Amino acid sequence: MNLEILNDKTEVGTYFVSNYPPFSVWSPEHIPKANDFLDKPLTDTSPVGLYIHIPFCRKRCKFCYFRVYTDKNSNEVESYLDALGKEVALYADRAGLKDRHFEFVYFGGGTPSFLSEAQLQRLVDRIAKYWNWEKAKEVTFECEPGTLKKGKLETIKAIGVTRLSLGVEHFDDDVLELNGRAHKSPEIFRAYDWAREVGFDQINIDLIAGMVGDTTKTWEETVAKAVALDPDSVTIYQMELPPNTTISHDMTQSGTASPVADWPTKRAWVDYAFQAFEAAGYVVSSGYTMVKPSVGSGFVYRDSIWHGADMIGMGVASFSHFQGVHYQNADKWEDYIGKLQAGELPLSRAFQMSPRQALIRELVLQLKLGRIDAAYFQNKFGVDVLDVYADVVSALVDKGFATITGQKLHLSRQGLLRVDGLLPAFFEPQIQGGQSA
Repeated sequence: MNLEILNDKTEVGTYFVSNYPPFSVWSPEHIPKANDFLDKPLTDTSPVGLYIHIPFCRKRCKFCYFRVYTDKNSNEVESYLDALGKEVALYADRAGLKDRHFEFVYFGGGTPSFLSEAQLQRLVDRIAKYWNWEKAKEVTFECEPGTLKKGKLETIKAIGVTRLSLGVEHFDDDVLELNGRAHKSPEIFRAYDWAREVGFDQINIDLIAGMVGDTTKTWEETVAKAVALDPDSVTIYQMELPPNTTISHDMTQSGTASPVADWPTKRAWVDYAFQAFEAAGYVVSSGYTMVKPSVGSGFVYRDSIWHGADMIGMGVASFSHFQGVHYQNADKWEDYIGKLQAGELPLSRAFQMSPRQALIRELVLQLKLGRIDAAYFQNKFGVDVLDVYADVVSALVDKGFATITGQKLHLSRQGLLRVDGLLPAFFEPQIQGGQSA
């Protein structure tokens, strides 16, 4: 069995598996199913979370593939925040959400910290008319270092944020500039110091291995600075090139070679970072994350979603998962705003999963943790995954990517570093034929 989907070079294409079934099979015809479940009173419910998409940025990074805007004026930002308020109101009385409390809340983007203190407070006030997150185990807020002042961080803390996630990406200013980042390293250190003074429960920093211009020397220096910063957790991604990034567009138009480090190099760099953080007392939490166990740093958002939690996504192009149905909001500004002004949820496409697809979704997402417990899937789905996927599991073991102990599968370090390339082996045959997730 050929387990890996990648060549050595980092070419244009989506590698990271964020969901299952992939977005390419979602369609408008499934939207009624999403509404059906939203209107159905539930007795046996999963945890539920809230995602709020803030799509504004000072600059668009050259590797960015998200729905973001860099050209909106203050009036347009206010129109968007007003639309978010309308969206919350349209969800507030849905029977499927009645009397349910958020286990997690996630402000993502884009750049949530792009908002001013006053704009952020107005947004939260709009939401608070219908919902609050007083019982949430985790409230996460993504930040770009250059958008922060101590006063803004105090406002972010005051609205209940427990985990601040700083989009550092790298500490080398030349690498940051080459990749279109809006901030430079002095802003990272200043923002981090302010965040510590304000006193967030958990501060996470993001890094990306293999950015344009990165070298072994600049990466090792970045890792050393990251370890010295002493965050509560760190998330490390391997640079990829989805088709809609600026770098991918330039490569396609010019026919030039990929400027991004190859996959073996990126895996080696992430392994180097993992070893450096392990030496400083951190432990591996997933294929992308290291945490300080002594301070109880975790990822409630991640672990809930990867174990089947419901999530309501608010904002342009945001994704939701509710009682086995995936759906996405309209991904264009005018469509998103227009539908809400007309008094309807801005849904654009959806997909109702089969029981087997729900199992595969949790299986591939949990494998990103580096381990799966067959007993969990037996209890929840009535399926022995080690038996059903015996050929895939055997291939993983034969390649040295995994070991089996009783009912548990554990990925080796080399398996974990390439986990997204291994996951399609578990997909249904009709989806393995090249559709990205």
